[in-house]
Amino acid sequence: MKKATLLLTALLSLALLLLGGCNGNDESKLTVVTSTSLIQQIVERVGGKYVTVSNIIPAAQCPGHFDVKPADIQSLADADLFLMHGWQGEKFSQSLIDSVNNTKLSVVKINISGNWMNPPTQVLAVDEVVKILSNADKEHSSAYQKAADDYKKKISAKETEIKGKLAKANLSAVNVLGSAMQADFLIWVGLNVIGTYGEADSLTPQVVKDLIDKGKAANVSLVIDNLQNGADVGKGIAEELGAKRITISNFPGGFTNTETWEKAIDHNVELILNAVGK
Repeated sequence: MKKATLLLTALLSLALLLLGGCNGNDESKLTVVTSTSLIQQIVERVGGKYVTVSNIIPAAQCPGHFDVKPADIQSLADADLFLMHGWQGEKFSQSLIDSVNNTKLSVVKINISGNWMNPPTQVLAVDEVVKILSNADKEHSSAYQKAADDYKKKISAKETEIKGKLAKANLSAVNVLGSAMQADFLIWVGLNVIGTYGEADSLTPQVVKDLIDKGKAANVSLVIDNLQNGADVGKGIAEELGAKRITISNFPGGFTNTETWEKAIDHNVELILNAVGK
């Protein structure tokens, strides 16, 4: 009987220790909600084991067209940070955020212009995220900074690798029409952007005619759509021009196996090089 009592006491003590350890670990982590996968993947890499991250807008959807649901806002109820872009199209109003009634929640807008897929812009985004995490969790600021520095080295290495591939392709000789949301990236890649277009509802007959006329005059050979604005927006234009057409993504995770920035930019570049026969 005595042995049984001792065994029961030991088991209860172990259970309390394990439960206490689990609760302590969860409470010690910074809980972060992000509006898009662009921010999410940076927070995950910079925050590492010290953060818990959840994202609201699916990577393949346009932030401006995504309808925020009650379940999405509910994810903010227990969060410490909500990181979102300063884009006008994001539909997170202050009243919507206030509706979760989370008095500890800090909402931070990351106002970085340009395409986040471009390596220089990705570096700026990393610098901004590490500042935000360090301010919210000063205890682990040195760990955040080290992770950020490590990631920026990877960005630099990837940029050098890609630039080497692009230098051999002579993309400046390739005339393209592309989604306005991809313009910065297409220019960074080195393509000769003859013109850009918006979302499907902006393509009036006159706009389409002007794009086709411009494309014919410049002998455009490639039309590039943006996944998040609609994968087939430029289909009719490409058909009229007899040009190839591809769809690339502005967000990590938009396509299968592209959940990190490196994988996403590699996929975009590969699609472009394949389309021009390089």
